[in-house]
Amino acid sequence: MTDTPARLLSLLSLLQTPREWPGSELAERLDVSPRTIRRDIDRLRDLGYPVEATRGAIGGYRLVAGTAMPPLLLDDEEAVAIAVGLRAGAGHAIEGVDEASVRALAKLEQVLPSRLRHRVSTLQTATIPLTRGDGATIDPRTLTVMAAAVTGTERLRFAYRSRDSTETRRQVEPYRLVSTGRRWYLVAYDLGRDDWRTFRVDRVSDPFATGARFSPRELPSGDAAEFLSRSMSRMQPRIEVDVSFAAPAEFVAGRLPAVLGTPEPTGQDSCRLRTTASDSLEWLAVRLALVDCEFTVHGPAQLTDHLSELGARLTRAAAPGRKTSDATPGADTGRTTSPGRTTGQR
Repeated sequence: MTDTPARLLSLLSLLQTPREWPGSELAERLDVSPRTIRRDIDRLRDLGYPVEATRGAIGGYRLVAGTAMPPLLLDDEEAVAIAVGLRAGAGHAIEGVDEASVRALAKLEQVLPSRLRHRVSTLQTATIPLTRGDGATIDPRTLTVMAAAVTGTERLRFAYRSRDSTETRRQVEPYRLVSTGRRWYLVAYDLGRDDWRTFRVDRVSDPFATGARFSPRELPSGDAAEFLSRSMSRMQPRIEVDVSFAAPAEFVAGRLPAVLGTPEPTGQDSCRLRTTASDSLEWLAVRLALVDCEFTVHGPAQLTDHLSELGARLTRAAAPGRKTSDATPGADTGRTTSPGRTTGQR
């Protein structure tokens, strides 16, 4: 390989694999001499890439963590795998897959060759993920269009369906995308309403960037997540939740959605969560049961009722031969067998 820039890119791509490369193997891969490899390593170091060398019979070169991330070089299969994975996560609003992941997907899809974009779309269409988020699904292309508009401070047009199924056309100045763990929301300045608005992304269709740039406005207060929380509290009735857990606060916090807040320790192996939520009682009951420890609901009474019904339903499912009268909600009073036993207190 006589083209020095192309050879350096190929060498950098090999070094980004998490392993140590003997100089002789790199020389063989790139069809050059070991001396050329040493010179190319020095060139990469001059460009700021932290290439570490070790001596000895099994010594070699490897790329180590530096102060800045170098350009990531991917082959076709790696690029397709990452794009498909990011699309799957973004489309189901899985916890932890937030706006940064969507921005990464937008950047990756922008530079994918057409042949790879076709492969990604084909794989995504033909694949049904086994694990889904418990919110509405979203076309990942909608998220990437929005993320690109946010990053590029570019006005956005789209069709929007409101809660009462009214269809409208909107032109906005997009500010941020926010994931609650169940749904994606766009925080934006609505030019038609001359005010800030939040939009559920699963109700958005046909988004496209207009090409018109804008200077970002300042939110009335707080950051995008705080603005969304306040907006949702005005639109939906809030549920006052009070639950005690027989487990350390760190254990419980790691199994609860972040949107529910953080439990406060009440002992070495106990904690209590007092929070407000706008989600359905059914969803709250299921999420509490999934914490996988004993807990007591102090309120509201409606949540206790849902837990009792859920416990009775699970009991009937586990023992289909038992009489229905033996598994009524009143006979169980909200208790399920260990490790997820729950007690509802009114």
